[in-house]
Amino acid sequence: MAYDLEEQEQLDEFKAWWNKNGKLVTRLVIAAVVVYGGWQGYQSYMNSKATAASTAYQTLISSSLLDVDSKKAEQISKEAQAIEQDYSMTPYAGRAALFAARALHEAKQSEAAEKQLRWAMAEAKEPAIKQMAAIEIAGLQIERNALDDAKKTLEGINDPGFDGIKNSLLGDILMAKKQEKEAKQAYTKALQALDPEGKLFYLTQQKLDALG
Repeated sequence: MAYDLEEQEQLDEFKAWWNKNGKLVTRLVIAAVVVYGGWQGYQSYMNSKATAASTAYQTLISSSLLDVDSKKAEQISKEAQAIEQDYSMTPYAGRAALFAARALHEAKQSEAAEKQLRWAMAEAKEPAIKQMAAIEIAGLQIERNALDDAKKTLEGINDPGFDGIKNSLLGDILMAKKQEKEAKQAYTKALQALDPEGKLFYLTQQKLDALG
């Protein structure tokens, strides 16, 4: 009987607590279910977006960048912009911008190429793509002899993985400015970071050798 009374007291206490807090608990449970369902829906949405973006990107890069004429470059750029607009939250948007920039550069549309690169540098989801875009912007700036701008662009690249190409381009800028001693130092630093089996290593070594 004592046990039954104790059990009844606990039940009465629970009922009193529930009368006081039951609505709040119910709301919290419903909110948790809604949040979980929303998260699951968001994950499903993102997965479907990523799959569609991957398909669009693979279609884009199936185009050859050899002998790209103005018409083909504009078509590639249009397709890349669609990916940038529809799938900006995926890594493929930045990659598409980089690919389009190379097509436009091949077609001698440097201004349009730089516009794509600047989009990638600002909006790409992958840090490496941002750095690659900056490298290519610096290359375009060197081509049009905007040497100070190119140097400033290179100074903004802080990923050690790009030290080789960064210093190789810096050497080119210094050579153009007739600063041969500083150019030697830049080329030497570039060689220390570049793949000894790579083409850029060979070209940089040639430039260094030419300085004596």
